[in-house]
Amino acid sequence: MTSSEPEQNLESPEPEEAAPLRVAVIGSGPAGIYTADALTRQRRVPVRVDVLDRLYTPYGLVRHGVAPDHTKIKGVARTLRRVLEHPDVTFVGGVEFGSDLTRADLSRTHHAVVYATGAAVDRRMGIPGEDLPGSVAATDFVNWYCGHPDSELERFVLDAEEVAVVGAGNVALDVARILAKTAEELRHTDIPQPALDLLSRSRVRTVHVLARRGPLQARFTAPELRDLMGLPGVDVVVRPEQVDIDLADVGTDRPGFREVAKASRANLKLLREQAERAPRGRPRRIEFHFWTRPERIVGAEAVEGLRVEHTRLDERERLVGTGETSTLEVGMVLRSVGYAGVPLAGVPFDERGRTVPQQEGRVLDGGGGVVRGDYVAGWIKRGATGVIGTNKSDAAATARSLLADADVLRAGAPEPVGLVDVLSERGPTVGDYEGWLRIDEAEEALAAELDRGARVKLGGWEAYRKALGRG
Repeated sequence: MTSSEPEQNLESPEPEEAAPLRVAVIGSGPAGIYTADALTRQRRVPVRVDVLDRLYTPYGLVRHGVAPDHTKIKGVARTLRRVLEHPDVTFVGGVEFGSDLTRADLSRTHHAVVYATGAAVDRRMGIPGEDLPGSVAATDFVNWYCGHPDSELERFVLDAEEVAVVGAGNVALDVARILAKTAEELRHTDIPQPALDLLSRSRVRTVHVLARRGPLQARFTAPELRDLMGLPGVDVVVRPEQVDIDLADVGTDRPGFREVAKASRANLKLLREQAERAPRGRPRRIEFHFWTRPERIVGAEAVEGLRVEHTRLDERERLVGTGETSTLEVGMVLRSVGYAGVPLAGVPFDERGRTVPQQEGRVLDGGGGVVRGDYVAGWIKRGATGVIGTNKSDAAATARSLLADADVLRAGAPEPVGLVDVLSERGPTVGDYEGWLRIDEAEEALAAELDRGARVKLGGWEAYRKALGRG
């Protein structure tokens, strides 16, 4: 069955006495919650789902990856919230898979496990100087301004006047936009107060956005680009020669024109329009550098510059250097060149693709055989591609495979024991949905206290435990 076909075969209820299929979903981001939704929305197979997360707060990247000023995208949390409030779905926070709870433990408590852990780490550029102070992963910066409890709220200084953001995706544009905005423009978002205070003291005035390829190969979307270009106090500079492209060449055999997405045409139109606008001398500036790849981060004890090489595509569409180099006088480099999954204890892992090997959502072992009871959804399944909505169809596909296997999963399986009983043996400080609501209320109260919009992120494990009454 494809994702577009109606799920008619899932609508006939089983006999009422059928025991529910118990499924554990590891990860409470969109992929995990959409999986829980797909499993409990159908009626043919009764299912009870436990959604587990190492954080006390659900929603994954919707909460800790979407920029604070993207309030419309954050609205997805309302949909995800309704899923967690379904009577057959239970949220369990503060539980880390692999330490607090193992796959062997879950074999006692559930018939099946769905791994929806996302892509938790950044990819490296692999250039000299990458580990100098001032060279950081965009993931760390995003975690900081999104209030992830693992982030050190005092980590960043922002004392450099010029910063380079390496990457041409939406996260790169988010980072550039947050750096270019004033603290007052972010005041009514949910950004943590310590981050807002630091941004109010930021010395950043110019942000360079570097893309190894051209504007037609950039992966950011037109809405992100419009948001960037619409910043009132920022000059966005696009070099006319880098966007002087004839769309009549699209589809020809010229390198870079053979396969061009429709979205890339929209980007090019916006970039060309921006290139025609002269800078107005605004307080801050964002400069696009296409066909530019980092070669070396310059500095003795900290970042003092970024040496780059200009690039092009050869006849086989491979990226090659031109030999022409230059140096950007920046004091900070943020790399945003992609996310990667991390191995899960006891779960097969493809080191090259940084994903869990799978077929139609079923986890495969090293020999290509199906691992009974193990499934996967989201970025750890397909890689860090797509937008939040992509996870819905992806999760539905995994759910269909799991439901099709229901009889096999039940056959010969012992009656599951209670998850709470197993967790009590392990001893973690477990959270639940009511605990999340207490954190939610504490963030709303903090926003009212600070006169800062609807909510302000607490940030930090200690603050969460205090809200839970455990601090």
